[in-house]
Amino acid sequence: MLLSELYNPGLPQLVLFDLDGTLLDSVPDLALAIDRMLAALDLPMAGQSRVRHWVGNGAQMLVKRALAHATGVEESDLFDQAFTLFLHHYGLCCAEQSKLYPGVEALLTFLRDNQVSMGLVTNKPIGFTERLLDEYDLRRFFSIVLGGDSLAEKKPHPMPLLCAMDRLGVAPVQTLMVGDSRSDIKAAQQAGCKVAAVTYGYNHGVPVSAYQPDIIIDDLAELFS
Repeated sequence: MLLSELYNPGLPQLVLFDLDGTLLDSVPDLALAIDRMLAALDLPMAGQSRVRHWVGNGAQMLVKRALAHATGVEESDLFDQAFTLFLHHYGLCCAEQSKLYPGVEALLTFLRDNQVSMGLVTNKPIGFTERLLDEYDLRRFFSIVLGGDSLAEKKPHPMPLLCAMDRLGVAPVQTLMVGDSRSDIKAAQQAGCKVAAVTYGYNHGVPVSAYQPDIIIDDLAELFS
């Protein structure tokens, strides 16, 4: 069990999870919403492969990257209109094609059964986050859920992780962050907790090893098998 290597002889008291690219492959629905947004603006659509490299820093940054690609302009005057369109379309399709990654429910069940507290810390807006947790029956596992608009800062700032630990009364030394990107790794490192990074998520084409997480895994099941 990889967790025992970090928290010998037992388990962490708290595990914080990212959502997109860690627990849920949400790119198919994000790409659908982005393409519908672009079509409504009479701009060329992006496609799923491009969107996969744009996600990970919140909805606003995703829309900015899509507009920059479609218009060739870094800061587009269309942003406000585009962001409103994106929120509308993603609200209609956010759970159509997204899928949980292998091992998600098994890991969450294992941690719950071993009295490990869990939290979700994502840069996705909290409204969509809560809806997806309900759609995929995950809310029951988490003692705290923080979205990208829940606090004044979002990852890679450590504030969301520190807030979650403070509210649940767990010290950084007894906390593990599980994520897929630079934002997750940097937030955990600045918050003073260990971090496990998955290789299959959204990190803009850069290997997660470049940011020196404590553990690198190809499958969530590796944490407890």
